[in-house]
Parts: sequence; structure tokens; C-alpha cells
Amino acid sequence: MEFHQIRYFLATAETLNFTNAAAQCNVSQPALTRAIKKLEHELGGPLFRRERNRTHLTDLGQIVREHLQEIDSTTQNALIAAKKFLNLEKAPLKVGIMCTIGPTRVVPFLSRFQLRHPGIDLTIYDITPHNMTDALLSGTLECALLGLPMKLHDRFDTIKLYDERMVAVFPTDHRFRTLKQVPIIELTGERYLDRLNCEFRNSFFKLLEEMCVKVSVPYRSEREDWIQNMVMNGMGICLMPEFSISVDALRYRPLTKPKLTRNVEMVTVAGHRQSPAVQAFVKEAKLYPWIL
Repeated sequence: MEFHQIRYFLATAETLNFTNAAAQCNVSQPALTRAIKKLEHELGGPLFRRERNRTHLTDLGQIVREHLQEIDSTTQNALIAAKKFLNLEKAPLKVGIMCTIGPTRVVPFLSRFQLRHPGIDLTIYDITPHNMTDALLSGTLECALLGLPMKLHDRFDTIKLYDERMVAVFPTDHRFRTLKQVPIIELTGERYLDRLNCEFRNSFFKLLEEMCVKVSVPYRSEREDWIQNMVMNGMGICLMPEFSISVDALRYRPLTKPKLTRNVEMVTVAGHRQSPAVQAFVKEAKLYPWIL
């Protein structure tokens, strides 16, 4: 059974006239008649009964009409959904953004993306470097924004968006306010608030050890907003990406000797076929002026 046979049958059942049905379907009457005869053969009996100049549905025709109308309706809905998807109308897009990437630079990009592609249904997921790989490879996420200090595995394609400095973040009355830059050695003796999802965390503590810089770590948290509010309330300082600071009252200075930076990149799975929504997202990311 083919879709055009169903369409020809339903048109004939509606008009009860083979000539009018053929015109409605934009085919010749012999072609429509052949298709219906083939459908009758597949179903095992006649669907129409002709009496002189009148055409009627048989009992079999009455029975299958309702079922074939459901099939036709489902098919049309599938075609409409496919058209909307390909035209980026209600097209789903699942994007992971690493929890340490702040909204300062990303939200303006998302705002422009929404204006240019209002039909895309974007969902943003909070991810860590640890769960990113499985989420992308399994298809749970279609692309991700990451800021890692190391190069990713060749299973992934990356597009560099911007560089970001790591900075020392402190309250307004802290001694660092008089400095233009904060050498790592100046962290000696500070109360350090440990950001557990920080991508530099292990290498940073290793660096402190190598430089014989001792800090106390009274508090740890996976929550970026909690860490920043703790800093604001004088509970300690922290290391943080420059554009991740979201509390206005905080002050910061770039770290030096050595300087720490990261690349913020858009990541997709190499070789995976991208949906139209992902293609649009990647294209807009390439065109966006990330460097202000």
C-alpha cells in the first residue's frame, strides 16, 4: 500500500466520481483507476460499486475509509512537522554550557541568535567537564560551550570563541585592591574558597605547591553563585574566569607570574550529522563578534 493510493481512494470516496477525483489529485483518470484497483487487490475486495452513472462505497470501502483517513492525517502531520523542523520552526536544540562559563558574553550571543532564529526551541543544560563527553557522544546534547585548559580528544570538533583570563576575586576592602595585577605568590596566607568544578582546580593547587604558596581552604562548593557571595561577605578570595563574575560588588585583578588563561570553545562531535538547528547555531557562533 502506497500513500498515493490512499490519497486517490479518499478523494474518490469524497467525490464519488472517478473523473472529479482524478482532477482533484491532478492525475489522469486511468492512473487513478489503476491505483484503486491495485489497492482493492491488496485489501482483498472491491472498494466501490458502480450503478450506471452513480458510484458508491462498498461495505469494505466504508470500513477501510476511516482507517485510511487516520493514516493520511498522520502522514500530513508528519510532513508538516518535518517542514517546520527543516525551516527551523519549533526545531529543538539542546546545548550544554559548562557551569564555570558566565553569562556576560554568552547571553548577548543567545539574544542575537533568538532574534535571527525565533523558531528554534533552545534548551540549555548545566554541565561539568566530567559529564560533557558522555552527553555529547550519546546525543543527549547536540553541542556544548566549554572552557578547558587542555586540548579535547579528536572525537570532537571545536570552534574557538574567545580567550578568558583567570582572575583573583576579592571583596572591596581587600588588600588586592591596591594592585593592578596579583602575582601568584601574593596569595600566600589567604583564605581560599575552593570552586569544586573549576577546570583549573587540580593544576592550580599543584602550581601553589610547586611555588611553596600556602593558602587555607575553609570552604568548598560546586555552586558558583555561593562562592561569589561568600567572597562578597569577606569569607575569602577565589580564582575565577573573568567573565563569570556576576556579583557587582566584587573586585578582581588578573593573575600573573604565571598568567592563567583559558579558551572558550564550541564543541560538537566529529563526523556526526548535524540537525539544521545545530548548523544554524554553529554558523551564528562563527559569525558573532566575541572579541569586544
